[in-house]
Amino acid sequence: MSHHHDSLLARQDPRLDVSDLYVFRGDRGTVFVLNVNPLSGTGGFHDDESLYEIKIDTDGDGVEDITYRFTFAPIAFAPFSTRGSQRWELRRFDGAAARDRDAAGTVLLRGVTEEPSELVRPAGGGPEGEADGALRAWAGQAGDPFWIEGTVVTAVKTALAEGTAPDLADFDPRQAKNLFADTDVQAIVLEVPDADLAGAQEIGVWGVSVLATDAGGWRQINRCATPLLNTLFVLEDADRHIDFNATVPGEDRQRYGAEVQAAIERGAAAVGAVTDPAAHAAHVRDLLLPDVLRYEVGSKAHFGWEQRNGRALTDCTPEAMFALILGAPVSMGLDASAATGVPRDVFPYLAPSKAER
Repeated sequence: MSHHHDSLLARQDPRLDVSDLYVFRGDRGTVFVLNVNPLSGTGGFHDDESLYEIKIDTDGDGVEDITYRFTFAPIAFAPFSTRGSQRWELRRFDGAAARDRDAAGTVLLRGVTEEPSELVRPAGGGPEGEADGALRAWAGQAGDPFWIEGTVVTAVKTALAEGTAPDLADFDPRQAKNLFADTDVQAIVLEVPDADLAGAQEIGVWGVSVLATDAGGWRQINRCATPLLNTLFVLEDADRHIDFNATVPGEDRQRYGAEVQAAIERGAAAVGAVTDPAAHAAHVRDLLLPDVLRYEVGSKAHFGWEQRNGRALTDCTPEAMFALILGAPVSMGLDASAATGVPRDVFPYLAPSKAER
């Protein structure tokens, strides 16, 4: 029986909309946060033949060597103590299997949304509870840690498209507002022991959502790594048959490099803060593509203008991207206090949802 997953409506399901990816050092290992369904944050996760994947490149070629895959299913008769409405399962895939969506992988954890995380002792890890042996996951509704000012991002996006300096003449920073203020997301939080990352000192990470097709295969619906990349450069354009979300990072420079470089050069030249816009554009293109979030394992994460190492929950990534691309700072008039809630110091790290605040 056809499930009509190839319909436009199915592919536009907000539960498959990957909004942000974060990678940082946690209490016991490396933390990956994959957020979906921005603005509403309700309705749970897509649980009809869909996949949520965290992809990890351990050798710098833009191709995944490890995949952590979450799948969700409804709970028909939830026990009285269960706050969540969905079951989840986490599997790991290595090598060629990391790129094969029909591979079986290894089941690592099972749990229920909104419930406290489970703690296991992976093979080769230390005793349960020790920093080198704990693997834990959580999925549920949380406050959206992202913040951005709509007027500013529109001005920067227009500048890149038209080759002009951002027009902020009518923007009053004192009136700045976060487009995502007081909103929730559906979040997947995974913390893994550093030893589970194949001995890599630096990793490249991206997240994807995937949906089954009517023909029996899989269609990648969304992918996300570098904040605002697709927003600022409009790499998703059906009229020009550009489907950024369906492609893979290893192809990024070939597919999108020329367009990204040209936009950076136009914008930087108009701003006039760099002496050689062409050289600047080529350099930034190579920093942004392939689109992976690079992180030095075991270090403090920070996504900034001059240095980008993973992404912490309180990093002001829009301003970092504006400055990196244009060669000059562009202020939004906001800081981390504009985000929804305050991130927790302990797992699962994200701010509580509105219902919990």
